[in-house]
Amino acid sequence: MPNVAFHTLGCKVNFYETEGIWQLFKKEGYEQVDFERKADVYLINTCTVTNTGDKKSRQVIRRAIRRNPDAIIAVTGCYAQTSPAEVAAIPGVDIVVGTQDRDQIIPLINRYRQERQPINAVRNIMKTREFEELDVPEFTDRTRAFLKIQEGCNNFCTFCIIPWSRGLLRSRKPESVLTQARQLVDAGYKEIVLTGIHTGGYGEDLDDYGLAKLLWDLDKVDGLKRIRISSIEASQISDEVLEVLQGSDKMCRHFHVPLQAGDDRVLKRMRRKYTTAEFGSKIEKIHRIMPEAAITTDVIVGFPGETEEMFRNGYRFMEQMQFAEMHVFPYSKRTGTPAARMEDQVDEEVKNQRVHELIDLSERMQLAYAKPFVGQVLEVIPERPYKEAPESGLLMGYTDNYLQVVFRGTEDLLGQIVQVKIDEAGVNECLGSHVRTLDSVRSAVI
Repeated sequence: MPNVAFHTLGCKVNFYETEGIWQLFKKEGYEQVDFERKADVYLINTCTVTNTGDKKSRQVIRRAIRRNPDAIIAVTGCYAQTSPAEVAAIPGVDIVVGTQDRDQIIPLINRYRQERQPINAVRNIMKTREFEELDVPEFTDRTRAFLKIQEGCNNFCTFCIIPWSRGLLRSRKPESVLTQARQLVDAGYKEIVLTGIHTGGYGEDLDDYGLAKLLWDLDKVDGLKRIRISSIEASQISDEVLEVLQGSDKMCRHFHVPLQAGDDRVLKRMRRKYTTAEFGSKIEKIHRIMPEAAITTDVIVGFPGETEEMFRNGYRFMEQMQFAEMHVFPYSKRTGTPAARMEDQVDEEVKNQRVHELIDLSERMQLAYAKPFVGQVLEVIPERPYKEAPESGLLMGYTDNYLQVVFRGTEDLLGQIVQVKIDEAGVNECLGSHVRTLDSVRSAVI
């Protein structure tokens, strides 16, 4: 039986796509082995969001070639899409596929076996208008199912290479999303996380069908307990989307809304499509409908031209927003983007100091968000044994409002909906105690 090993770099979308590619190998009778083992085929799904992403991707490719020089080395993903010649020039790389045509991976491997000639199958992504269907009816090791609903982005923020690696926005057909959702529920998943490159833009290229309609249709899927949106831009939180939040009891009380900067001058230079006032009013609307909702965000620190005054402005704005958590990144030059060519780059030391300040702020806000839930009984879907102490009999999972909860329980609870009392609030995780497990028929509403 031939075997294949995978290594995925980068974002949740890449992990989803690797699962989709694994399904293709599985149908062909391949067995999956660990990447650190000797395999017949190594498939590396690469990332290019930063220059470091490119470098890491090259290191992993070389590692696979060293492990088994006779293996077929196939490289896919964003770095392969933006720099196919660079990837193909690495001695030992046999097949290069970008962020489309992944359904051709098995025929390409078979062709390589016959011809023994390197294959570069990367095409111009900007000409692609169709969503690439990759079926993922189940996941190898996850209790929350990811479901990719769109691809690409039309925003062209000045710091971002993604439109060049993923192309323009393409939405998955609604019937295909719903079919996949039902398959995932049949496979035992209680929560589906909707994901994509620009998830909130779903439907912008469809006739009279957008994210709100998709959410209503998913709301009707029998057996599905939770719908989570992996990320949504403030400009895409429409009144229709807010109505779904109000009317559906399946929508998670958690929204990841990337801010990137809390000062309007920086937002303009980033080419973001909102002001801080517009962002703030969307967050306020969510809180009005879901008072206990967790709002998490992404922030880039030290963008070219960010002065101390702009940073302080942003800091105050973030404090005001009372985020449940912030993912803080120092600005990193990405070759090929307008921001990398801007004159007024911020000193690394200044960047690091600002990053630490915002991480401290994020931790204070995380704790402030979690504290009011102490004493409450919340529903948790345990994901895995607690990795800090795997032998301890502790499990880790998320509430619908994205509190990470650690509590004592047996492994047969993984993937089930259990009621857990929150005993202690913490920065990255809360401690709780198992109250009871809910039947498949929801017998209690909290």
